[in-house]
Amino acid sequence: MEYVTVLGAGSWGTALAVVLAENGHNTLLWTHRADQATEINEQHTNKKYLPETILPTNLRATASLEEAVAHAPTIVVAVPTKAIREVCSNMSDLLHTAKLLVHVSKGIEPDTLLRISELIRESVKAEFIEDIVVLSGPSHAEEVVLQHPTTVTAACTSIDAAKKVQDLFMSNYFRVYTNDDIIGVEIGGALKNVIALAAGITDGLNYGDNAKAALITRGLAEITRLGVKMGGNPFTFAGLTGMGDLIVTCTSVHSRNWRAGHMLGQGLKLDEVLAKMGMVVEGVRTTKAAYQLAQQYDVPMPITTALYEVLFNDKEVKVAVDELMIRMKKSEIDELR
Repeated sequence: MEYVTVLGAGSWGTALAVVLAENGHNTLLWTHRADQATEINEQHTNKKYLPETILPTNLRATASLEEAVAHAPTIVVAVPTKAIREVCSNMSDLLHTAKLLVHVSKGIEPDTLLRISELIRESVKAEFIEDIVVLSGPSHAEEVVLQHPTTVTAACTSIDAAKKVQDLFMSNYFRVYTNDDIIGVEIGGALKNVIALAAGITDGLNYGDNAKAALITRGLAEITRLGVKMGGNPFTFAGLTGMGDLIVTCTSVHSRNWRAGHMLGQGLKLDEVLAKMGMVVEGVRTTKAAYQLAQQYDVPMPITTALYEVLFNDKEVKVAVDELMIRMKKSEIDELR
């Protein structure tokens, strides 16, 4: 049995805490809401995020960040990307010993263009970081808590650290591979949300399966081009955190990004969509960051650029799609290079 803390009691943080608790680990789940901690401890539910799930009785929650960070040598950071800087800075002020940090967020900070592991390193004092591992892959919380077979990747430049995380989470329904390409894993996990928004738009426009298949394929080409330019391994993007995560996020009704895109395709404006969702849609922030990265690295990303125009410059979605279709003629293989 290991001691593990999970920071963030949203759907994914809660699902991962369930996996850890069911694996027999002493797991403490932190939430910034005292009423949510009470609900988890007394009713063994988290109705806002996983309304149909009964949580393990050995899973305990707290609203005290100080208690949470003192609890375990391994801390899983499962808060939205926009909250990571604040939460990690607050955590750093409370730490006294180095921790193995595992992040499960999929995004890039706009303007700074930091990947999540870079953002954590900037926010937590170096002496308190044993290592940083990314846990990512095609995984919906709603299916994990039902113990549906799920496969993800633990990525770190230190394979020993990745293997520690693999051992913590591995079970008969939650399979974990290791990878030393932290850049590729983070870029694939973040940018698939951008393409998923676009896939939702095509479905909202009722453009059918042909369009979505093309979008996913060309979207993977964009992600790979940028990821390789940033130092990622091209083979990573053909794996779980590239193609795998892209497929599941672009095709599942569980995907917040797909649902948000679907509403955009049906004619709603971004503010209306976000109000209806009531939860974080990571792809919106990441679209801005991906657009900025494309400019910085001089990488052509036409789908990302079109989506940026829709989200932030009020371009009509049908106009954006039509402009993608009439781009100048190209060779598919040359475009993939």
